[in-house]
Amino acid sequence: MTHERRRVDDGRGKVEDHLGYRIGSNIGVLGADEGSESKHFSPSISAAMTDISSILHGGYHHPLSRAWQGERQLTKSMLVYPLFITDNPDEETAISSLPNQHRRGLNKLVPFLTPLVAKGLKSVILFGVPLAPTAKDNCGTSADDPTGPVIAAIKILKEAFPELFIICDVCLCEYTSHGHCGILRDDGTLENALSVKRISEVAVNYAKAGAHCVAPSDMMDGRIKGIKEGLIAAGLAHKVLLMSYAAKFAGCWYGPFREAAGSAPAFGDRRRYQLPSNARGLARRAIKRDLAEGADIIMVKPAANFLDIIADAKTASPDTPIAAYHVSGEYAMLHAAAAAGVFELRRAAEEVMTSILRAGATIVISYFTPEFLDWLDE
Repeated sequence: MTHERRRVDDGRGKVEDHLGYRIGSNIGVLGADEGSESKHFSPSISAAMTDISSILHGGYHHPLSRAWQGERQLTKSMLVYPLFITDNPDEETAISSLPNQHRRGLNKLVPFLTPLVAKGLKSVILFGVPLAPTAKDNCGTSADDPTGPVIAAIKILKEAFPELFIICDVCLCEYTSHGHCGILRDDGTLENALSVKRISEVAVNYAKAGAHCVAPSDMMDGRIKGIKEGLIAAGLAHKVLLMSYAAKFAGCWYGPFREAAGSAPAFGDRRRYQLPSNARGLARRAIKRDLAEGADIIMVKPAANFLDIIADAKTASPDTPIAAYHVSGEYAMLHAAAAAGVFELRRAAEEVMTSILRAGATIVISYFTPEFLDWLDE
């Protein structure tokens, strides 16, 4: 016995056969009998069964259309590469906890950077690493030594690479005997006013030496205002950018950096001046304060673990560029996981970078910069 089959449109985009089986609106759902004519639908019926608003795949089927779906895409101009510069001119020492990274002396900078600049490197951030036994004291006197690694490097790099944008990290921790980021009182707490004065002096001297940008990472209260006023007094505020580490959080992610820079505290930690990791509201206050004091760019550090803070910074000041520092511990963690077979390194690095950009950053300080210069060309 055979059944005559008929189809009735119920007026709601559904199709019902005479046996009472309702065929769903999703393409490919079968009717009552797999062998019946309801197994395959014509394109017109399939279209009628599909809600227009549910069709998304066509919008990202092609690689280019997938790229268009992102609000922002990584470009070489967004990348900043950290450099650790020692006072031993011929040094080139691998940093054991920071894969593929080295401390370099002044004589090694140009040979190392030449191929990277040729590939499109646009910016570097300089960290001085004084190794001489007499280079450190209670006040960080050698931070702006004209013959020290940072000021000497500025001059070398500007001559060798006139188009390279040079950022100088401004802090005292690499240059103080106690390893803290400011000047200390007798009881071991920070003397904020003296610290701001000293940090401002260092920043202005880096600017006088030719830095395009000064980036204070010390986290002293009021140091952005102090530096801005110093740049104005020196006649440099019109051409030197001030990038604030406004939302720099205390935590475990800086270990490899402190090995690289020799900047671990001799006692205690930095939790009394770097932000608590749970303090989202405090970070927003620090961001607003530093913008009011004259910061041109706001930085969030670390990056990958504080995407909400990057988003908050962008919301707080949508017209201000937001920088993010993918820090040494975050970088080393990806290398360790990739070495253990957890994932492929490039894919992980690209996904982390995408998340940082998606959160709102348009500038990323990254140890992966040399790799991205190659990957972006592929």
